[in-house]
Amino acid sequence: MRFRTRLMITSATIVILPFILVVASFVIIQNSVAKSYTSLITYMVIAFGLIMIATSMILTAWLRKGFFEPVDELNVAMQHIKDGNFDYMLPTDIGDKGEIGELYRNYEDMRLRLKESADEKVIREGQNKELISNISHDLKTPITAIKGYSQGLLEGVADTPERQMKYIRTIYNKANDMNNLINELTLYSSIDNNRIPYNFTRIVVGDYFGDCIEEIGMDLDSKDIKLNYANLTAPDTQIVADPEQLKRVVNNIVSNSVKYLGRDDGTGTIDVRILDEVDSVRVEIEDNGKGIGSQDIPNIFDRFYRTDASRNSKQGGSGIGLSIVKKIIEDHGGYIWATSHEGEGTCMHFVLRKYMEYHEKADGESVVDHDFESV
Repeated sequence: MRFRTRLMITSATIVILPFILVVASFVIIQNSVAKSYTSLITYMVIAFGLIMIATSMILTAWLRKGFFEPVDELNVAMQHIKDGNFDYMLPTDIGDKGEIGELYRNYEDMRLRLKESADEKVIREGQNKELISNISHDLKTPITAIKGYSQGLLEGVADTPERQMKYIRTIYNKANDMNNLINELTLYSSIDNNRIPYNFTRIVVGDYFGDCIEEIGMDLDSKDIKLNYANLTAPDTQIVADPEQLKRVVNNIVSNSVKYLGRDDGTGTIDVRILDEVDSVRVEIEDNGKGIGSQDIPNIFDRFYRTDASRNSKQGGSGIGLSIVKKIIEDHGGYIWATSHEGEGTCMHFVLRKYMEYHEKADGESVVDHDFESV
């Protein structure tokens, strides 16, 4: 019952009850012949006083139970919120559809939202700590290598031009690794703020991926990893994408494959295929590594998810590479998924829609060049 209704009932009772008592007194006096007038008035005053006291007590208890007690409970609940305890619950099934019931339900909605926000904050803080720990661990490896090879150059350990070039090349590669980690951290911050910078442009699929694979191949050759590339799209196939961010996608996937590519026979192969799917382009990056368990496949694009915590910590990695990949592909209007078999390898698939040009006939009808589709 609404508090306004309770007040109206209380006010009406206070006004009407004396009138009823006066009428009752008049009736009793008219019908009374057995007792003296003075004695009757005394009894009536006592009776009316008791009735007024009882009525007042009943109304007070009714108001206390219906308003003051719930407000006190709500005050206690708000104190718990103030203290950061979001687990304290008020009963939402109190059967009161008035103001108190609405306050209880609004409190419960607020509590749940604050609890969700606090839980997300705790998770986010844990993820940030893990990210800092991972990147700090990863930075130690190239820094140690750079210091070691630099010291070797300074002390003359590299006493031949070939050896000096090897040391310099190693220092350069390790510096690149550090730069990639820093860029990944910067991009992670941009993802959190939903502010990844994009510069979309039309790119020819064959030329673009051919250049990417050529660059990646040079790095894989130094690691004795075989790279196979096949482009099955038409020469004029185009997509609209950010070249830099799309290159980051390919590099992150390949780097993730290389990280877990180790096989007992010492061989490693990565196959990159560009497939034509009529109105879209599908890119497949497949390795012959250790594979991923079926229970882990749905979660590999989640931030900081580890399919093998011990192996991941050994291999390093910030743990956000594939989540960045998923974000970039989705921002391009595409989608990505993975297939894998343990002990055989993993294949990453992502799809981007083709660019399509419109041409107008003489009669104004629009026709589509079937080699392209808009994003």
